[in-house]
Amino acid sequence: MSGLADALLLTAAVVLIVVRQFRARRITADRRWWSIPLVLGLLAMRKPGVLDHHHPAESALLLGAELLTGLATGAGWAWTTRIWTEPDGTVWSRSTKASVAVWLGGVALRVGLFGVGAALGVHQDGSALVLALAATLLVRGGILVRRCRSVVPAGVRSAAYGDRVPQPSWKEPV
Repeated sequence: MSGLADALLLTAAVVLIVVRQFRARRITADRRWWSIPLVLGLLAMRKPGVLDHHHPAESALLLGAELLTGLATGAGWAWTTRIWTEPDGTVWSRSTKASVAVWLGGVALRVGLFGVGAALGVHQDGSALVLALAATLLVRGGILVRRCRSVVPAGVRSAAYGDRVPQPSWKEPV
């Protein structure tokens, strides 16, 4: 595919992912949350343009920075997502306004990295961006599943300090 087609496909995927996250969605911890990031990562790695052969060190450094940005964005997105349980025990999530700030920060960092790469003369392919998106989704999914498993269902009393301490028996004064 051409660069324009890649850019349009990536933009559509990001818009779809972000729009879906701002609606309340049921989370199932048993679902294969890692499958979409895995497919995206494999699609990104199959192209030969992930690293620029004329500037291998600079290209690898930019790719590493892109991946770190993706990991940080995914973690920030997951920790700013609201999670709650319904009385039937189902767990739900929805991104918040803070999640928007995390996404905007991630986009700003990526634009800055692209600018640095352009200033260095490094050829940048969309594969690095797709790989970073895969990292973002993988980290976000992993953290959400972990958070989901630690949420106590509504209506279920959680353990409190001193619950397992035996209470002394009552003695009648004689």
